[in-house]
Amino acid sequence: MRFIRVFYLDWAKNTRGGELAALILYNLPINKFKLLDEADRIGFNSCMSDTNYNSNLEVPKTSTPCLNYCNGEWLKPSGKEFQIKSPYTNSVIGQSHESTAQDLQKIIGSAKKAQKTWGATPIKERSLVMFRFRELLLRDMHKISNQISIECGKTLAEAQAEINKGIEVIEFALSIQNLDVGGKTEVSRGVFCEYRREPLGVVAAITPFNFPAMVPLWMIPIAITLGNSFIWKPSDKTPLTSILLAKLLTEAGLPKGVFSVAQGGKSTVELILDHPEIEAIGFVGSTQVAKEIYRRGSQNLKRVLALGGAKNHILLMPDADLELTARGISDSFTGCAGQRCMAASVLCAIAGNAEEEKMVNQLIAAITKQASQTALGRNLGAIISQESLSKLQSAISQSEKDGAQILLDGRKPSPPPPFESGNWLSPTILDHVKPGTQAAIDELFGPVLAIIRCKSLSEALEIQNSNIYGNAVSIFTQNGGAAEKVASYGKAGMVGVNIGVPVPREPFSFGGTHESKFGQGDITGVHSLNLWSNMKKITTKWAAQKDWTWMG
Repeated sequence: MRFIRVFYLDWAKNTRGGELAALILYNLPINKFKLLDEADRIGFNSCMSDTNYNSNLEVPKTSTPCLNYCNGEWLKPSGKEFQIKSPYTNSVIGQSHESTAQDLQKIIGSAKKAQKTWGATPIKERSLVMFRFRELLLRDMHKISNQISIECGKTLAEAQAEINKGIEVIEFALSIQNLDVGGKTEVSRGVFCEYRREPLGVVAAITPFNFPAMVPLWMIPIAITLGNSFIWKPSDKTPLTSILLAKLLTEAGLPKGVFSVAQGGKSTVELILDHPEIEAIGFVGSTQVAKEIYRRGSQNLKRVLALGGAKNHILLMPDADLELTARGISDSFTGCAGQRCMAASVLCAIAGNAEEEKMVNQLIAAITKQASQTALGRNLGAIISQESLSKLQSAISQSEKDGAQILLDGRKPSPPPPFESGNWLSPTILDHVKPGTQAAIDELFGPVLAIIRCKSLSEALEIQNSNIYGNAVSIFTQNGGAAEKVASYGKAGMVGVNIGVPVPREPFSFGGTHESKFGQGDITGVHSLNLWSNMKKITTKWAAQKDWTWMG
């Protein structure tokens, strides 16, 4: 008997025009399902978000060794040892070692050998492996989300959302066999031209701590489905999730050597950048590191796409919807504890007169109230490290010295039991921040929102355009003309209208501009295909033509 596993409510119209909420239960036979009435739906949603939800978090009492995965085997790296600590407890939950040149060469050797067979495998067969991988991720959703939470500080709900976004990219990869079919055209009498997409060979990804599953899943499914062997260097702060994903890819039927994991930090990254047999590299991290990744990899004649940091601006108009604004902006700067490149960082509050200022103040008050209801451990996770927490606390103190008014101060949090020893910062809102100060220009990477007061939309756009990053910008308004102005003149790769986190859904591509991205194309969607493959052009002619022209 076949089963289906779904972890969210799906809304639809029934035949009578009414709304239904269908929850397909875990391990429920595919030919049966349960319809929930309104009371059931409310009860289900509350159990997913009540204050005890993260009490199910299982922090291990022992340390897990993080090994390299090479040719289907788990091997201990031979370099310098490092520890992995949970942001929830600051206890050691894992240990690993840097991968040396010898370790990496062994991985690359097996990857190169495996790629020859894998690249020659029909794409429909490669896609079947990704389809099974998707099903296994759904099966092990709780186990993987728990692992993500304990090593990077997310709530369980955020970790599950991260996996679901990764699954969405897998689903896009599954469509490549139908989407990217090339083409063949008779370009002249008896002359035909066609496209054939071919894999590069051995490719690699270097990923950050804040999305241990989603960011690698931006790259792994697409690159592997296209026929490459893939080497993943996870963050040395969050390498534990890589173990689970490697096991699932193997269980899905991926041949040995096609997927490998190389543990380590900076020295391992440098080895990957310098190795002549790695053809392409995808990176996500800070702008400072992204620049160096792009520069060094490109100098070594590799194809590189390196996504950097962000300082995302939200432009708030006086006419914005109160409820939509309060929730959208609060969720944007507090989600993932602000440790994401799509978080709202600066709010340009626009008011040209006393009446508009009154309306904007009401909107800011609603945002502040919404953010103040955020509870640590329930819908706000932990900061990745004590060092990062100290930097955030210092930045808040500096904003006071720079003249900012603190509307919401998160420096004295109430940690949730039993995680009192974790790295906690409650939502913080800074008002009347001056352009050019630290809070206005630096990527703080925490649940901190800086408010800059502006007299006009043009002034707000000038502030947004002057920042060095170009990841995302959003406007909250009911005015279509204002929204179109931001869409046209906002200097960012991703634009939102009444959306606090304007992440495109597949097949639309994720990627910023300016110092948020180094390299061509995007890391997901249709614009990611050229990162991991080449387009071969073939021209054929089989017989001489009596009506010959200059084209042959």
